[in-house]
Amino acid sequence: MKKHKIALLAGDAIGPELMREAVKVLKAVEARNSDLEFDLIEAPFGASAYFEVGHPFPDETKKLCDEADAVLKGPVGLSYEETQKIPVDMQAERGAILPLRRHLNTYANFRPVSLPKALAHFSPLKPEIVGDGIDILIIRELVGGLYFGEKETGTNPEGLRYVKETLEYDEKQIRQILHVAFQQAQKRKKVLHNIHKSNVLKSSVLWNEIVEELAPEYPDVEVKHQLVDSAATALCLNPTQFDVMVMENMFGDILSDQGGGILGSLGLMPSACLGDNKAYYEPSHGSAPDIAGQNIANPYSMIGSVALMLEHSFDLREEAANVWRAIQSVFADGYSTPDLSKPGSGVTMINTDAFGDRVVEALGAF
Repeated sequence: MKKHKIALLAGDAIGPELMREAVKVLKAVEARNSDLEFDLIEAPFGASAYFEVGHPFPDETKKLCDEADAVLKGPVGLSYEETQKIPVDMQAERGAILPLRRHLNTYANFRPVSLPKALAHFSPLKPEIVGDGIDILIIRELVGGLYFGEKETGTNPEGLRYVKETLEYDEKQIRQILHVAFQQAQKRKKVLHNIHKSNVLKSSVLWNEIVEELAPEYPDVEVKHQLVDSAATALCLNPTQFDVMVMENMFGDILSDQGGGILGSLGLMPSACLGDNKAYYEPSHGSAPDIAGQNIANPYSMIGSVALMLEHSFDLREEAANVWRAIQSVFADGYSTPDLSKPGSGVTMINTDAFGDRVVEALGAF
């Protein structure tokens, strides 16, 4: 019997609604495999945790994450008004997400930008641009750069308020994420787009130097260098030219969200946050407090994150592929949720629970 302990951090707003559907799928996968058992344990995390226990990433949650084989996390954050009730450094992003990444050292973020035919109608791009589909893997460095650098605020001698934030990388940090990117490129089309801003930023100059140093170790991978602003334009005009893209933290945050725009919604973009010893998985979208409790949020990104967890943490590649097929088949059969589709769009509207039920039903047919 293979037992896997999974920490469930449902998060805020629509997070618990989406986590319920993820649990359905995990239990369905478990039921299909007599030698597989998932130990699912919930813990508080995010803004709701701050209000419940006084901290967005409490010690009990850290302990569970340390003990778990993998972590499945929902989106965090509340409305602007509710967020203002929380001290700045305790707000969900600063007080929970960044500390989680640092604590687990999940330095490699995988965000697949996948648009198969079943999802093509969601994209705002013209059919001739989408072509036969889009399949991009954005690899983002996740624990360095501007987000984790030293921060300072104050008043200068002229009496003006100022802020100083440091963008810092060392070569070890850069090497470890680039090795991951080269290895993923080897598994796919053997083309790696290195995204940078070396015409302005010295950090990108160092980054590119290390790319050139590592490239001979991967002679089968073609490296293509592209400025981040150029890459942003190309993602809209010709996204099918990309396969694996690697970049530093802030560039990755921005371009991966643009990837969600290409798909038509961040609700169609799951993600994996990988370290050498631990990983957590999460939807790329926000917590959508404006629709919380309405049972209309699509669980695609959360269930897709389950598929990524099955593949990367538990090496259940066949089951991961089956989960992908199942969630995409629900769209292919003409169903969607109100957050992704409008009345009159030619699809049958179902709620969050029903979407998860249909995924489980489809999974049972494989």
